[in-house]
Amino acid sequence: MRNKKSVEDLNVKGKRVLVRCDFNVPMEDGVITDDARITEALPTIVYLKQQGARIILLSHFGRPKGKPDAAYSLRPVADRLTELLHEEVLFAADDEVVGEQAKAMSSLLQDGQVMLLENTRFCPGETSNDPVFAKKLAGLGDLFVNDAFGTAHRAHASNVGLSQLLPSALGYLVKKEVDVLSDVMAQPQRPFVAILGGAKVSDKIGVIKNLIQKVDVLIVGGGMAFTFFKAMGYETGLSLLEEDKVELARELMEEAQANKVRFLLPVDVVCAETFSNDVPFVTVPAEGIPKNQMGLDIGSRSLALFADEIAQAKTIIWNGPMGVFEMDHFAQGTRGVAKAMADVDAVTIIGGGDSAAAAQQFGLADRMTHISTGGGASLEFFEGKVLPGIDAIDER
Repeated sequence: MRNKKSVEDLNVKGKRVLVRCDFNVPMEDGVITDDARITEALPTIVYLKQQGARIILLSHFGRPKGKPDAAYSLRPVADRLTELLHEEVLFAADDEVVGEQAKAMSSLLQDGQVMLLENTRFCPGETSNDPVFAKKLAGLGDLFVNDAFGTAHRAHASNVGLSQLLPSALGYLVKKEVDVLSDVMAQPQRPFVAILGGAKVSDKIGVIKNLIQKVDVLIVGGGMAFTFFKAMGYETGLSLLEEDKVELARELMEEAQANKVRFLLPVDVVCAETFSNDVPFVTVPAEGIPKNQMGLDIGSRSLALFADEIAQAKTIIWNGPMGVFEMDHFAQGTRGVAKAMADVDAVTIIGGGDSAAAAQQFGLADRMTHISTGGGASLEFFEGKVLPGIDAIDER
């Protein structure tokens, strides 16, 4: 992936440059509550402005089901970009994305000017990588820059489709993601520790299989741990469980052992009778979960065990929380892992998604080496998969 063209390889002066960004930001009642994904797009936008490009930004937002929906309009993003760039960012409010307004606006753009198209998912052809929709988008510009790592694992019209129709390159954000994640997977400093959490083993089978070939220690927490407990013959009570993956869990543990990878599971669990922050909870040994209770976090002994491994590591990747961190009573494991990573002298990579949200929530994000902007994309990267949104970009 390192041999892909970067935005600096393109001659952009006076050219209309379509830039795929990830403006899928948290929003409540039309107000952006976290603009991190917008600010992360600024280096590429500012560079293109300085080079005299005519910039046409595009992104999806939410899941409007392939039709216009005012609740998913990108107008608030255009307003926020106007504030951040200290000049007006034009907004093409076409329900069909590439409508008369977008066409007129793009044809009148001046060097250094910026405009934003409406939500690409207002068109049903976006997620199916429809060549007709991709051709309409390509008709607005001369060059294409992909700066949306969060959708790099999807083959959509606004990334793969455009790459096939226009000379293309990676923006600064995607290039940084590719460089950092490639380095950590190809030449990690050791000990190399991977921490996986979240709900399901099935979401991370490929990741576990790939990491077993690469890491020294694999730590598993969160809801997926209970399927491994069941494979060990433990009672799991009302905890999250994938019955059809129990045998696979057993095989993965055996595979880790064969590869001399230390495979660590929680040794104690915080349990409650219902999925609620307002009920009594108790910490029990991993092998002693009551039948009428569910595990909602790792216990203090597990955290100490995991933190000790983290303290000795030189490279750490983390994807998936240790418990239901959105509830205070069940956030200690996730907070503790984030704190241990923040304190260690090592390369620390968080693979986006809930782990990134947790690091932000606990005020520890700025103490990590790198937090990926794409949960699904980083997961597929860790799995060793080709990311179509990057693969389609022109080679140097």
